[in-house]
Amino acid sequence: MSEEVQFLLEETKESMQNALVHLEREFQKIRTGKSSAQMLDGIKIEYYGSLTPLDQVANINTPDVRQIVVQPWDKNSLPLIEKAIMAANLGFNPKNDGEVLRITVPPLTEERRKEFAKRARNEGENAKVAIRNIRRASNDSAKKLEKEGEAEDVIKKAETDIQEMTNTFIAKVDKLTELKEKDIMTV
Repeated sequence: MSEEVQFLLEETKESMQNALVHLEREFQKIRTGKSSAQMLDGIKIEYYGSLTPLDQVANINTPDVRQIVVQPWDKNSLPLIEKAIMAANLGFNPKNDGEVLRITVPPLTEERRKEFAKRARNEGENAKVAIRNIRRASNDSAKKLEKEGEAEDVIKKAETDIQEMTNTFIAKVDKLTELKEKDIMTV
């Protein structure tokens, strides 16, 4: 097997692994009824004229399973953080005590659990689409290598390896999605 084909296979595996890592990050943003600092990922505040991620202007802690505490480094930014959390539409109602924001994470209703489970399935489906797109791009690259003089049997073997990788990563996505749905639906 030539270096080009070997590189193609390694690149394909790395890309598929990145799709899996992205899925796990997206899953962390989906509520399961337990508080976590990742629930506030993606929230940005207008801070000195630029949009800044919340975790760069405050400490975010979870003292217990039902509470998140946001402690800004600059007390003047407290109203900005409160406004950004409300605007994020996460269903949280932060309490400002002048020092920190306390967010009580309400228990999920059955309807919200189903909604979050559906969102988890959609994220899983997006990851599968990404993996299939990586497979298609890798197979196209393999065909180009064949046109450039790579042996046909080497390319067929590479395409088989790419398909096996695809099957493996799609099975991992299915497993992660199933675990996340189970976690969401557990009261």
